[in-house]
Amino acid sequence: MNQVMEDDFQVIDNCLMIRLPEEIDHHRAGYISENADRHLMRSDVQNVVFDFENTRFMDSSGIGVIMGRYRKISCFGGKVYVVHADSQILRILRVSGLQKVVEIM
Repeated sequence: MNQVMEDDFQVIDNCLMIRLPEEIDHHRAGYISENADRHLMRSDVQNVVFDFENTRFMDSSGIGVIMGRYRKISCFGGKVYVVHADSQILRILRVSGLQKVVEIM
């Protein structure tokens, strides 16, 4: 099971790219949120992109990570994007209603 590393957070142009781990649970969600917020405050970021390419499991704390970053970035007119989500993650996003506030690519 892979861990979340500092390399998983990159600012490219005006986007914070976050490569998510295989499993997003309560413990990893805290780390992801803290690091994402640090990058949002330090950098000139207008959008957040969550990359789910390696993710196979996400519980409600993962939904909280996305919603929290959406609340912060939307105050400045930014958007949140989801890329590479498999069918399981897409189902979680739809059931939670997140597809109404994030763009799924």
